[in-house]
Amino acid sequence: MAYSCQLMQESPLLGFPRLRFIHLFVLLLVGLFQISSGIVGQVSKSVREKALLSCDYKFCSEEQSIHRIYWQKHDKMVLSVISGVPEVWPEYKNRTVYDIANNYSFSLLGLILSDRGTYTCVVQRYEGGSYVVKHLTTVELSVRADFPTPNITESGNPSADIKRITCFASGGFPKPRLSWLENGRELNGINTTISQDPESELYTISSQLDFNTTYDHFIDCFIEYGDAHVSQNFTWEKPPEDPPDEKQTIPFAWAGSDAVKAIIIFFIAITVIAVIAAIAIIIFCITVKF
Repeated sequence: MAYSCQLMQESPLLGFPRLRFIHLFVLLLVGLFQISSGIVGQVSKSVREKALLSCDYKFCSEEQSIHRIYWQKHDKMVLSVISGVPEVWPEYKNRTVYDIANNYSFSLLGLILSDRGTYTCVVQRYEGGSYVVKHLTTVELSVRADFPTPNITESGNPSADIKRITCFASGGFPKPRLSWLENGRELNGINTTISQDPESELYTISSQLDFNTTYDHFIDCFIEYGDAHVSQNFTWEKPPEDPPDEKQTIPFAWAGSDAVKAIIIFFIAITVIAVIAAIAIIIFCITVKF
Protein backbone atom coordinates (compact mmCIF):
# COMPACT_ATOMS: atom_id res chain seq x y z
CA MET A 1 0.00 0.00 0.00
CA ALA A 2 1.33 3.42 -0.90
CA TYR A 3 2.30 5.66 1.95
CA SER A 4 0.11 8.77 2.12
CA CYS A 5 0.25 11.84 4.24
CA GLN A 6 -1.13 15.35 4.60
CA LEU A 7 1.14 18.35 4.66
CA MET A 8 0.60 20.51 7.71
CA GLN A 9 -0.70 24.01 7.13
CA GLU A 10 1.76 25.65 9.50
CA SER A 11 4.78 27.04 7.73
CA PRO A 12 8.21 26.38 9.28
CA LEU A 13 10.45 29.24 10.16
CA LEU A 14 12.45 28.95 6.93
CA GLY A 15 14.41 32.04 7.82
CA PHE A 16 15.44 30.68 11.21
CA PRO A 17 19.24 30.80 11.37
CA ARG A 18 21.00 27.43 11.63
CA LEU A 19 23.16 28.16 14.60
CA ARG A 20 25.53 25.67 16.13
CA PHE A 21 23.65 25.69 19.40
CA ILE A 22 20.77 23.90 17.58
CA HIS A 23 23.06 20.98 16.88
CA LEU A 24 24.30 20.99 20.45
CA PHE A 25 20.71 20.99 21.64
CA VAL A 26 19.98 17.95 19.47
CA LEU A 27 22.97 16.14 20.95
CA LEU A 28 21.61 16.90 24.41
CA LEU A 29 18.18 15.57 23.46
CA VAL A 30 19.65 12.26 22.38
CA GLY A 31 21.28 11.84 25.74
CA LEU A 32 18.13 12.69 27.67
CA PHE A 33 15.31 10.99 25.76
CA GLN A 34 14.54 7.50 24.54
CA ILE A 35 11.97 7.66 21.73
CA SER A 36 9.64 4.69 21.42
CA SER A 37 10.14 4.51 17.65
CA GLY A 38 13.93 4.14 18.02
CA ILE A 39 15.51 0.83 16.95
CA VAL A 40 18.98 -0.58 17.10
CA GLY A 41 20.43 -1.76 13.77
CA GLN A 42 23.63 -3.63 13.04
CA VAL A 43 25.85 -3.01 10.00
CA SER A 44 29.10 -4.92 9.52
CA LYS A 45 31.54 -3.96 6.75
CA SER A 46 35.20 -4.18 5.84
CA VAL A 47 37.76 -1.40 5.48
CA ARG A 48 37.42 0.52 2.19
CA GLU A 49 33.86 -0.73 1.66
CA LYS A 50 30.66 1.35 1.70
CA ALA A 51 28.22 1.32 4.63
CA LEU A 52 24.55 2.27 4.23
CA LEU A 53 22.99 3.56 7.44
CA SER A 54 19.21 3.94 7.41
CA CYS A 55 17.19 6.25 9.60
CA ASP A 56 14.19 3.97 8.99
CA TYR A 57 11.71 6.82 8.97
CA LYS A 58 8.83 6.93 6.49
CA PHE A 59 7.76 10.30 5.12
CA CYS A 60 6.28 12.12 2.14
CA SER A 61 8.49 14.14 -0.14
CA GLU A 62 6.27 17.16 0.57
CA GLU A 63 7.29 16.95 4.24
CA GLN A 64 10.95 17.72 3.69
CA SER A 65 10.48 21.40 4.45
CA ILE A 66 9.04 20.70 7.91
CA HIS A 67 11.68 18.15 8.92
CA ARG A 68 15.10 18.48 10.43
CA ILE A 69 17.33 15.42 10.32
CA TYR A 70 20.51 15.01 12.32
CA TRP A 71 22.98 12.14 12.00
CA GLN A 72 25.61 11.94 14.68
CA LYS A 73 28.22 9.51 15.95
CA HIS A 74 28.31 9.32 19.73
CA ASP A 75 28.55 13.01 20.74
CA LYS A 76 29.82 14.36 17.39
CA MET A 77 27.79 15.55 14.42
CA VAL A 78 28.07 13.78 11.07
CA LEU A 79 25.51 15.64 8.97
CA SER A 80 22.28 17.60 9.21
CA VAL A 81 19.46 18.22 6.76
CA ILE A 82 17.37 21.32 7.29
CA SER A 83 14.65 22.29 4.83
CA GLY A 84 15.97 19.60 2.51
CA VAL A 85 19.50 21.08 2.42
CA PRO A 86 22.25 18.75 3.76
CA GLU A 87 25.33 19.95 5.60
CA VAL A 88 28.21 17.52 6.16
CA TRP A 89 30.79 17.97 8.91
CA PRO A 90 34.45 18.29 7.80
CA GLU A 91 35.53 14.81 8.92
CA TYR A 92 32.95 13.21 6.62
CA LYS A 93 33.07 15.49 3.60
CA ASN A 94 33.78 13.98 0.17
CA ARG A 95 32.89 10.51 1.39
CA THR A 96 29.28 10.88 2.48
CA VAL A 97 26.28 10.36 0.18
CA TYR A 98 22.94 11.43 1.59
CA ASP A 99 19.80 9.73 0.25
CA ILE A 100 16.60 11.53 1.22
CA ALA A 101 14.36 9.19 -0.74
CA ASN A 102 15.69 6.13 1.10
CA ASN A 103 14.28 6.83 4.56
CA TYR A 104 16.77 9.61 5.31
CA SER A 105 19.69 7.20 5.04
CA PHE A 106 23.26 8.05 4.18
CA SER A 107 26.21 6.08 2.80
CA LEU A 108 29.69 6.34 4.24
CA LEU A 109 32.33 5.62 1.60
CA GLY A 110 35.88 4.33 1.95
CA LEU A 111 35.43 3.03 5.48
CA ILE A 112 38.31 3.26 7.93
CA LEU A 113 38.61 1.61 11.33
CA SER A 114 37.84 4.81 13.19
CA ASP A 115 34.39 4.91 11.51
CA ARG A 116 33.17 2.08 13.71
CA GLY A 117 30.78 3.04 16.49
CA THR A 118 27.20 4.00 17.23
CA TYR A 119 25.36 6.34 14.84
CA THR A 120 22.09 8.01 15.75
CA CYS A 121 19.47 9.53 13.47
CA VAL A 122 17.25 12.18 15.04
CA VAL A 123 14.16 13.41 13.16
CA GLN A 124 12.50 16.64 14.23
CA ARG A 125 9.14 17.77 12.81
CA TYR A 126 7.67 21.25 12.87
CA GLU A 127 4.43 21.09 14.84
CA GLY A 128 2.48 23.77 16.68
CA GLY A 129 5.00 26.50 16.03
CA SER A 130 8.12 24.56 17.11
CA TYR A 131 10.23 21.53 16.21
CA VAL A 132 9.68 18.38 18.24
CA VAL A 133 11.59 15.09 18.17
CA LYS A 134 9.50 12.50 16.33
CA HIS A 135 11.93 9.67 15.69
CA LEU A 136 15.26 8.33 16.88
CA THR A 137 17.16 5.40 15.38
CA THR A 138 20.47 3.93 16.49
CA VAL A 139 22.74 1.96 14.16
CA GLU A 140 25.85 0.13 15.34
CA LEU A 141 28.55 0.10 12.65
CA SER A 142 31.33 -2.45 13.00
CA VAL A 143 34.33 -2.20 10.68
CA ARG A 144 36.85 -4.94 10.16
CA ALA A 145 40.08 -5.19 8.20
CA ASP A 146 40.38 -8.57 6.52
CA PHE A 147 43.48 -10.61 7.24
CA PRO A 148 45.27 -12.03 4.19
CA THR A 149 45.70 -15.78 3.81
CA PRO A 150 48.18 -16.86 6.51
CA ASN A 151 51.71 -17.78 5.55
CA ILE A 152 53.16 -21.07 6.90
CA THR A 153 56.92 -21.60 6.86
CA GLU A 154 59.22 -24.33 8.16
CA SER A 155 61.29 -23.13 11.11
CA GLY A 156 63.85 -25.87 11.68
CA ASN A 157 64.08 -29.09 13.68
CA PRO A 158 64.20 -28.64 17.47
CA SER A 159 65.19 -32.31 17.88
CA ALA A 160 65.40 -35.60 16.00
CA ASP A 161 62.11 -36.51 14.24
CA ILE A 162 60.56 -33.16 15.32
CA LYS A 163 59.88 -30.31 12.89
CA ARG A 164 58.68 -26.79 13.73
CA ILE A 165 56.44 -24.62 11.50
CA THR A 166 55.33 -20.99 11.91
CA CYS A 167 51.99 -19.43 10.87
CA PHE A 168 51.93 -15.64 10.35
CA ALA A 169 49.35 -13.05 9.28
CA SER A 170 49.25 -9.24 9.54
CA GLY A 171 46.98 -6.29 8.74
CA GLY A 172 43.62 -7.36 10.19
CA PHE A 173 41.01 -6.14 12.65
CA PRO A 174 39.44 -6.89 15.17
CA LYS A 175 41.70 -8.85 17.51
CA PRO A 176 42.32 -12.33 16.09
CA ARG A 177 42.54 -15.81 17.57
CA LEU A 178 44.77 -18.49 16.02
CA SER A 179 44.19 -22.25 16.21
CA TRP A 180 46.17 -25.22 14.90
CA LEU A 181 43.87 -28.01 13.72
CA GLU A 182 44.39 -31.54 12.44
CA ASN A 183 41.39 -33.70 11.48
CA GLY A 184 39.13 -31.37 13.47
CA ARG A 185 41.26 -31.70 16.60
CA GLU A 186 42.94 -28.62 18.07
CA LEU A 187 46.69 -28.90 18.58
CA ASN A 188 48.83 -27.11 21.14
CA GLY A 189 50.71 -24.24 19.51
CA ILE A 190 53.71 -22.54 21.07
CA ASN A 191 55.16 -19.00 21.05
CA THR A 192 51.82 -17.44 20.04
CA THR A 193 52.05 -13.63 19.88
CA ILE A 194 49.50 -10.89 19.05
CA SER A 195 50.49 -7.25 18.54
CA GLN A 196 48.59 -4.12 17.48
CA ASP A 197 49.94 -1.10 15.64
CA PRO A 198 49.06 1.98 17.75
CA GLU A 199 48.41 4.16 14.70
CA SER A 200 46.58 1.91 12.23
CA GLU A 201 45.05 -0.29 14.99
CA LEU A 202 45.75 -3.32 12.77
CA TYR A 203 46.80 -6.62 14.34
CA THR A 204 49.64 -9.03 13.63
CA ILE A 205 49.54 -12.63 14.86
CA SER A 206 51.98 -15.53 14.72
CA SER A 207 52.26 -18.97 16.27
CA GLN A 208 54.50 -22.04 16.03
CA LEU A 209 53.79 -25.77 16.10
CA ASP A 210 56.05 -28.79 16.62
CA PHE A 211 55.10 -32.15 15.08
CA ASN A 212 56.58 -35.63 14.67
CA THR A 213 58.03 -36.24 11.20
CA THR A 214 57.77 -40.04 11.35
CA TYR A 215 54.20 -40.03 10.01
CA ASP A 216 52.01 -37.95 7.65
CA HIS A 217 50.28 -34.73 8.75
CA PHE A 218 47.50 -32.52 7.31
CA ILE A 219 47.50 -29.39 9.47
CA ASP A 220 45.39 -26.18 9.26
CA CYS A 221 46.31 -22.75 10.62
CA PHE A 222 42.90 -21.16 11.39
CA ILE A 223 42.59 -17.44 12.26
CA GLU A 224 39.28 -16.00 13.52
CA TYR A 225 38.57 -12.26 13.80
CA GLY A 226 35.09 -10.97 14.54
CA ASP A 227 32.64 -12.98 12.43
CA ALA A 228 35.23 -13.73 9.72
CA HIS A 229 38.12 -16.13 9.37
CA VAL A 230 41.02 -17.12 7.12
CA SER A 231 43.04 -20.34 7.02
CA GLN A 232 45.98 -22.06 5.39
CA ASN A 233 46.86 -25.77 5.27
CA PHE A 234 50.19 -27.53 5.57
CA THR A 235 50.87 -31.08 4.39
CA TRP A 236 53.74 -33.23 5.59
CA GLU A 237 54.50 -36.61 4.03
CA LYS A 238 56.73 -39.05 5.86
CA PRO A 239 60.06 -39.35 3.97
CA PRO A 240 60.68 -42.77 2.34
CA GLU A 241 63.08 -45.11 4.16
CA ASP A 242 66.68 -45.12 2.93
CA PRO A 243 67.67 -48.13 0.78
CA PRO A 244 70.25 -50.59 2.23
CA ASP A 245 73.85 -49.40 2.14
CA GLU A 246 75.44 -50.78 -1.03
CA LYS A 247 78.90 -50.76 0.55
CA GLN A 248 77.67 -53.25 3.15
CA THR A 249 75.43 -55.46 1.02
CA ILE A 250 77.63 -55.92 -2.07
CA PRO A 251 80.55 -57.67 -0.27
CA PHE A 252 78.09 -60.09 1.33
CA ALA A 253 76.58 -60.86 -2.06
CA TRP A 254 79.97 -61.53 -3.60
CA ALA A 255 81.00 -63.59 -0.58
CA GLY A 256 78.00 -65.83 -1.04
CA SER A 257 78.75 -66.20 -4.76
CA ASP A 258 82.40 -67.17 -4.08
CA ALA A 259 81.30 -69.84 -1.61
CA VAL A 260 79.04 -71.40 -4.20
CA LYS A 261 81.83 -71.26 -6.76
CA ALA A 262 84.27 -72.93 -4.31
CA ILE A 263 81.86 -75.76 -3.64
CA ILE A 264 81.29 -76.31 -7.33
CA ILE A 265 85.03 -76.26 -8.03
CA PHE A 266 85.62 -78.73 -5.18
CA PHE A 267 83.11 -81.23 -6.55
CA ILE A 268 84.48 -80.83 -10.06
CA ALA A 269 88.01 -81.48 -8.79
CA ILE A 270 86.86 -84.60 -6.89
CA THR A 271 85.05 -85.82 -9.98
CA VAL A 272 88.10 -85.25 -12.19
CA ILE A 273 90.36 -87.00 -9.73
CA ALA A 274 87.95 -89.93 -9.51
CA VAL A 275 87.77 -90.21 -13.29
CA ILE A 276 91.54 -90.07 -13.62
CA ALA A 277 91.93 -92.70 -10.91
CA ALA A 278 89.41 -94.94 -12.60
CA ILE A 279 91.20 -94.66 -15.95
CA ALA A 280 94.53 -95.37 -14.28
CA ILE A 281 93.14 -98.53 -12.66
CA ILE A 282 91.70 -99.76 -15.95
CA ILE A 283 94.99 -99.21 -17.75
CA PHE A 284 96.87 -100.97 -14.97
CA CYS A 285 94.56 -103.97 -15.09
CA ILE A 286 94.92 -104.30 -18.87
CA THR A 287 98.70 -104.10 -18.67
CA VAL A 288 98.93 -106.84 -15.99
CA LYS A 289 96.68 -109.15 -17.99
CA PHE A 290 98.83 -109.08 -21.05
